[in-house]
Amino acid sequence: MTRGADAETFDVAIVGSGIVGLGAALAAADRGLRVVVIDRSAEVQGATVRNFGHLCVTPQAGFARELGERSREIWLRLRTEADVWVRESGTFVVARHEDEMQALREFAEASAAGPAGVGADAGAGAAPADVDVRLLDADTFRSMAPVAPADVVGGAWLPRDLQTNPRQAAPAIASWLRSRGVEFRMRTAVTAVRSGVVETTRGAIAAGSIVVAVNHDIDQLYPEIAEREGIRRCGLDMMRVRGHLRAPLYAPLLTGWSMLRYGAFAVLPSIAAVRERLTTTEPGLAALDLNLMSTQLPDGSLIVGDTHYRGDAVPPFQSEHAFQELLRATGELFGTSELRVIERWQGVYASAPADFLVDEPDPGVHLVAATTGIGMTTGLALGEYAVIAALAGRAAASSGPIATQSRSQFRSGSAGRAGTPHSGADTPALS
Repeated sequence: MTRGADAETFDVAIVGSGIVGLGAALAAADRGLRVVVIDRSAEVQGATVRNFGHLCVTPQAGFARELGERSREIWLRLRTEADVWVRESGTFVVARHEDEMQALREFAEASAAGPAGVGADAGAGAAPADVDVRLLDADTFRSMAPVAPADVVGGAWLPRDLQTNPRQAAPAIASWLRSRGVEFRMRTAVTAVRSGVVETTRGAIAAGSIVVAVNHDIDQLYPEIAEREGIRRCGLDMMRVRGHLRAPLYAPLLTGWSMLRYGAFAVLPSIAAVRERLTTTEPGLAALDLNLMSTQLPDGSLIVGDTHYRGDAVPPFQSEHAFQELLRATGELFGTSELRVIERWQGVYASAPADFLVDEPDPGVHLVAATTGIGMTTGLALGEYAVIAALAGRAAASSGPIATQSRSQFRSGSAGRAGTPHSGADTPALS
């Protein structure tokens, strides 16, 4: 089909109303553009609401850290302007073995020497206000986080990290964007995208720039790109529980299992020992690809998780064994057997060898996705990045790809798990 004369026209059309799409809509609206967001669902139901609400900036590396820092600024703005629940909680990381504590010492040292130019204190919690990583001895950590006291060797607090309520955040952001003139076309499926036009089940929409932010469903519109980039679906098991903790959990809590998952930890000398010990002593949890962590919502309930399993499709049938193992591990973490399950759910997100998909398959059509479990941490800035790239391309009247060098980095993995700084003169800066 060609663009019809009766097609509605917008400056920017965004396919997908998850956190990346909302970030793109915000960036476009801030620039005074006419924006439409298109989504096949009646409301946000995907990975944007099925997560911990942990805005985990400090453990990221490379481009992920850059996006995380910029997203942090946007989240704090949304707290004020869009009435989104966000707290400057930081992150607790508990060390329950000496090898985990050694990894945290290495993490603090690397953070002190890093580009952020911050320091770390190895004492009992006294540290300058601007540190990225504050090391804590066992007594101090026990006084700050309600974990099982006998298991604590020490820990760390990452003060720059944030927490939000994932169930409240996306609806609040969307409502605020509507009040600013952004149009939302929900219950509208996109059937095809090409330069200048989005074909939908309610007719064609014309747009000068198009951002496609559909996460794992990228294979529905661009199967060849999903296959080329190795994008699959990652399913995960999560729960919300209530229980008696010895004190409130004032910040998201990570464990040694969590250290195995983030770019800034991946390069630490001690991580291999942590991995070896955990997989040897808890092979059942390792088989579940566990990230043992928790956040506490404003109502006092805890989000706990999570397991991981991958495929081109993920089965909807969740293993009760996985939930029971998760409940057991969480009870041991907090030193309680009185955890009552309120809800269980399955999350699904895109998974690939690199952390992000950034592509321009046709002039003016920009595909972006977080292809690991850091969408809430990085997604607002990733959406902004796509809009900046799109507008840079329009300003230059160029028919070539915008982020050639950055896409090459993502495909090779150089901006992925280990994380190297994102750079390239032909790529836009976040602002």
